[in-house]
Amino acid sequence: MSTLSLRSMLFVPGNRADRFGRALAAGADAICIDLEDAVAQDAKSGARATVMAYPAQAALAGQHAALGVRINSIRTQDGLRDLAALADAPVLPDFLMIPKIAHPEEAAIIAEAFPGLPLWPIVESAAGLFQAAAIAAAPSVAGLLFGAVDYAAECGCTLAWESLLYARSALAAFRAAAGIQLLDVPALDIKDSAGLDATTRRARDLGFTGRACIHPAQVETVNAAFAPSEAEIAAAHRLVQALREAAGAAALLDGKLIEKPVILAAERVLARAAALREAEHG
Repeated sequence: MSTLSLRSMLFVPGNRADRFGRALAAGADAICIDLEDAVAQDAKSGARATVMAYPAQAALAGQHAALGVRINSIRTQDGLRDLAALADAPVLPDFLMIPKIAHPEEAAIIAEAFPGLPLWPIVESAAGLFQAAAIAAAPSVAGLLFGAVDYAAECGCTLAWESLLYARSALAAFRAAAGIQLLDVPALDIKDSAGLDATTRRARDLGFTGRACIHPAQVETVNAAFAPSEAEIAAAHRLVQALREAAGAAALLDGKLIEKPVILAAERVLARAAALREAEHG
């Protein structure tokens, strides 16, 4: 799995093998095949066998997007069956998504059983949010996903931006402290492209590094929101150049003092742009 932060992760139902290849070709940075919410109880067994065999098939086909699997909660029988099937899989996925996580020990157990496999816990409950700082710092955790729909249902709040601002802000702080990635919940209205763009950019401004998608039509908008614009890149270059020309003295640009946090932000923009260019040509 690439070390580049994921802008987009496209979910695809685990019982729809006909969609796996199309999902990989949709332009998302990562694909997550879902064995949890997207698969009915009576279809989980058949889907499990198909999904666990697919990473080997995708590797032979030379897929470019990271390919992961969302298992069921490991506090359920289906989740334990998923882990047992994963242990017997010919090729492990690039990452594993862990739903309904409530304690860092859940991630630690999986990390010990599958060393080196990047883990993506989903924070989607009050208990999960309470433990989110420790979960973010748990072994092998590469990123978090905010499961806003389940979280709102449990807390009795709406899905309005203001209702979930505390949870999003807290997760952004925990992400930064742990040095990992953070994806926002998918937009449920796949026809509202303007709303998708607006809320994705608001999540980015809070400190999220990407967003999950539930339809290929959402991928392009999400990727664009998390890619530095030409104007942002040019502004970052100007800031860094002004600091260099100051040669250690206090630097001014357009009459404003350039302080260290401003330069760090500019350097992140340039590093992100360079990483995306390398990924596109590599």
